[in-house]
Amino acid sequence: MKDEKYDIYNTKTYYYDLPEDRIAQTPIEPRDHSKMLVFDRKTETISHKHFYDVIDYLNSGDVLVVNNTRVIPARLFGTKVLTGAKAEVFLLEKKEQNLWKVLLKPQRRLKPGTVINFDDDFGCEVLEHFDAGEAMVKFFEKKGTFEENLLRVGTMPLPHYIHEKLKDNERYQTVYSKYEGSSAAPTAGLHFTPELLQKIKDKGVKVVEVLLHVGLGTFRPVSEENILKHDMHTEYYEVSEQAAETINQAKQEGHKIIAVGTTSVRTLESVASKYDDGKMHADCGNTNIFIYPGYKWKVVDHLITNFHLPESTLIMLVSSFCGIENTLNFYKVAVEEKYRFYSFGDACLLL
Repeated sequence: MKDEKYDIYNTKTYYYDLPEDRIAQTPIEPRDHSKMLVFDRKTETISHKHFYDVIDYLNSGDVLVVNNTRVIPARLFGTKVLTGAKAEVFLLEKKEQNLWKVLLKPQRRLKPGTVINFDDDFGCEVLEHFDAGEAMVKFFEKKGTFEENLLRVGTMPLPHYIHEKLKDNERYQTVYSKYEGSSAAPTAGLHFTPELLQKIKDKGVKVVEVLLHVGLGTFRPVSEENILKHDMHTEYYEVSEQAAETINQAKQEGHKIIAVGTTSVRTLESVASKYDDGKMHADCGNTNIFIYPGYKWKVVDHLITNFHLPESTLIMLVSSFCGIENTLNFYKVAVEEKYRFYSFGDACLLL
């Protein structure tokens, strides 16, 4: 096999060169007018389409799996009560009511016991520090609930490589988002419009919702030379009884399961790996599944995804699905053809 020449465990294997001007700073309007690179794994051919063409690749009886998580305004800017110095708190994971694991900036100057105010009615106290800039804080409010205050003072957590201000916060949400809890958007889903989803349903394709709250770890580069030493992030997921039944029936009848985004992949493959009986199950919990070349795929037949960062766990996942050489090749083509990359960028349909 042609991938045998690659060291699948070496992070540098998954590097590609991307000019900075290829990183999309703003989303395309309408949502479904972004470009879409189609890669067929059987024929190893590349086609250039628009996202609204995705319907042509879906057939009656197929199942389109989407992640219905909703992004919270996770970035909070405040000041230290004692000195008035600026502080930033980024929500990572809710532990209990008002108790959150967060990222602090600047962590060195925000020692345990430090009180940060976001305005007159909302603030937090730093409780303890962890590795990698993480900390535990307890929020307090004088008026309203935590959720109300967060909506009032929080800002959308756009990735570090997006420098343009977002004009409409809903543009960093999928049109089917429902349950708040993500620190980042499941960006493959940003391409869908209500109209396109309705056309897909009218064609006889079943749209199934699962949940995975996206953590910041999804963007974290792999810093270890050996990918097996990478500390994989953990994310909360849910699969309902109805979703499991729909997927199992489609599989039994020979239809395709199309995952929208790597977060849907992580949900489906986590549950399938947990039970390992060839069936999807209703389940919930935390997953730190790491999919890289050599992984045996259990559920997903086709994948809709965006273009990912070099040396990230997400390009490793795509390389597992398509092969390393194929992935690096169609990424190179995408750069040459001036596709837009990352969260607000163009899409791939991997058949």
